[in-house]
Amino acid sequence: MADPGMNVTPYWELTFDADGDVDGPERDQLTAQVTDLGVRDLIVFAHGWNNDRSGATALYRRFFAPIPRLAPRARLGYVGVIWPSMRFSDEPIPDFPRSVAPAPGPHPGLDEDTVRALRNTFPGRAPEIARLAVLLDQRPAGTEGLREFGRLVRLLVTGEQRPGAADTGEEGGEPAVFTQDPVTACEAFASALAALDSPGTTNRFSIPNPWEGAKELLRQATYYTMKRRAGTVGEHGLGPVTGQLAHAAPGVRVHLVGHSFGGRLVSFALRGLPGGVRAVRSVTLLQGAFSHYAFADRLPHDPDRSGALKDRQRRIDGPLVCCYSHFDSALGTLYPLASRLAGDDRSCVGGEIAAVLGPRWGAMGHDGVQAVPGTVRLDLAAALNGSLPAAGCVNVDAAAVVRHGGPPSGAHSDIVHPELARVVLAAGRIA
Repeated sequence: MADPGMNVTPYWELTFDADGDVDGPERDQLTAQVTDLGVRDLIVFAHGWNNDRSGATALYRRFFAPIPRLAPRARLGYVGVIWPSMRFSDEPIPDFPRSVAPAPGPHPGLDEDTVRALRNTFPGRAPEIARLAVLLDQRPAGTEGLREFGRLVRLLVTGEQRPGAADTGEEGGEPAVFTQDPVTACEAFASALAALDSPGTTNRFSIPNPWEGAKELLRQATYYTMKRRAGTVGEHGLGPVTGQLAHAAPGVRVHLVGHSFGGRLVSFALRGLPGGVRAVRSVTLLQGAFSHYAFADRLPHDPDRSGALKDRQRRIDGPLVCCYSHFDSALGTLYPLASRLAGDDRSCVGGEIAAVLGPRWGAMGHDGVQAVPGTVRLDLAAALNGSLPAAGCVNVDAAAVVRHGGPPSGAHSDIVHPELARVVLAAGRIA
């Protein structure tokens, strides 16, 4: 039983590879011990982007910390999901001061930690990654360098898609940001980042350098890869493991929690649950980085299609609670822009991209579950005062606590709050 300095016990970890294969000894230890230790409610948390196990366990340690005090008589167990994702070194770790981030290296474009993480994320692409770093460092004039940069980013994205891999996308294929003119994409991202740096500014006396947006193009390529991978790990990894756990420990109630792409992971676990398994008693999404139409009966812009997870909330013997915040710049601005970047989208950067592009490309963690009849909307205070329904989709506006952070992510990582831990307990009816 893993214990990386945890102040909550019992605690286990489940490690998955990019294809969703689980570490067998970790799984067997969990299924063997959870009943013997008298666990009644098992909280399973999946992280979003992280470079290593230590970053993930640090998040779990901080998020779980208040729970024993909040539910002192509950027979709780805790699981931290470890899966291969990536964090750029200039992005904040949840509840970590920005000062702990590595100092910039000799190359202002990509520091050594980010280069190393890219190599781990895209194995076999070291030459392309090295060239990307050089281009970001040198920023050659003209458009040829940007076009080369876009071509190399495209190689990373296409190389990640293994033959035979399940299509777990809900946006209808690869985002146009990786197929259209890279100069246009870099210009759009540069303008969006400038707007985030100077909110409310409408008059600008200079056009942002498109190389300022090139790094964001690369960042979004890794996000796209992580998003696909999270779906695979959830459906082919965590879902089946949850079924095995239900068979080995039929009395244990499972509560799935996911941050960012981890929200997508635990949601797609519902698609991978074996038939008849009713062990999942709640799902809580914290700033979920995937389409807000994932659970939709019908897509408003295409009524003949439904979301990739239509009706999967019915696999939960309890509610699906989606916590969202309009302070999340990563999901309110950069996510929709990357999801559907067209040639004329550069005109959108004067305001919030999600509002200008329209709802089609919105993210779960920015405005909640959409197009699911009967979805309940609550503010955080109501959610904590006994108003959470016993089943169905629930949108909880968490902006009262999820509100702090700077560009480019905004409040995306601001999730370590006792109030959100209380939401998890309320969703699971954990006394």
